Amino acid sequence: MALIFYKWLLTGMLAAFHPFYVSVTEINHNVKEKKLEISCKIFLEDTEKALEKQTHEPVELSSPKDTKKAQDLVSGYVKKHLLLKVDGKSVALEFVGYEVEGASLWSYYQVSNIPGLHKLDITDNLLYDMYDSQTGIVHVQVGDNKKSSRVNYPAADLSFDF
Repeated sequence: MALIFYKWLLTGMLAAFHPFYVSVTEINHNVKEKKLEISCKIFLEDTEKALEKQTHEPVELSSPKDTKKAQDLVSGYVKKHLLLKVDGKSVALEFVGYEVEGASLWSYYQVSNIPGLHKLDITDNLLYDMYDSQTGIVHVQVGDNKKSSRVNYPAADLSFDF
């Protein structure tokens, strides 16, 4: 019994001292507006660290001094690390904006002129340049059909058929 308690205590202590790294991407096909609506949730601190590594200068996204520069940094980073193909054709994410919610950064994108889709290929390597224990969770909804999957570093590619 003591051994079981020790393993439980040790596991809990390791979890407390070892952070987890995860991003969540949600993609919804809006049939009426013929577009993909995309939201990405990433830990704010991790995003700032990734952008600091990229720019070699401090980055503050909660209340930036230069809002346009902050938006460009977030947009550029996500567009580089989240790539989509609709029915075999690469599509470009259009940045809509971002917001900070507690310890998380939500960024929003859209892809216009998507009347329908049968296959969605995704490359998601958000924060792979920072953490080799990064996980990406992706939820995709097309009509009433919702599918989810995840990628763990170093794997980055997902495919959904509808």
